Amino acid sequence: MLINGRYEIMRSLGKGGFGETYLAQDTSLPGNPERVLKKLQPPSNAPSIVQQARDWFAREAEILGKLGKHTQIPNLFDYFEDNGEFYLVQEFVEGHNLDVELTPGTRLYTISGTCKCKSPRSSTPEHTN
Repeated sequence: MLINGRYEIMRSLGKGGFGETYLAQDTSLPGNPERVLKKLQPPSNAPSIVQQARDWFAREAEILGKLGKHTQIPNLFDYFEDNGEFYLVQEFVEGHNLDVELTPGTRLYTISGTCKCKSPRSSTPEHTN
C-alpha cells in the first residue's frame, strides 16, 4: 500500500500518544530513498479537534522546514493530509533509538550560566557565565 501515492511503509519505528512513525521508501524517486514517515492521528474526528490538529500540523511543518536547514536536524521533504490523518516526511538518519542511550529518570545535563542572543533575529546565542 502506498501512502500519498508514493511512500511505501517498510516497518514501524515507534508509536506514541498522537500517532506512529515509520521507515518508508519514496517510490517516486530513483533508488527509492528511505524516509521517516510520521503520522499524526487526532484523538477525535470532531470537526473542531481535526481543525486544531490541522493548524498544529501546519505550524509544525513550517517550523521543521526552517529547522531542517540545520546540519543536526533531519530535513523535511514533504507533508500532507490523507483521509483525516496528517503526515510529515523527513530525512532518515541511520542509528539506534535513544532508548539505548537514556535511562528513565536521569537528568541529561545541567545548565550553568545564561544564554544571551546577539540580536532578536540571531540564530547563534552567546554563552555567558
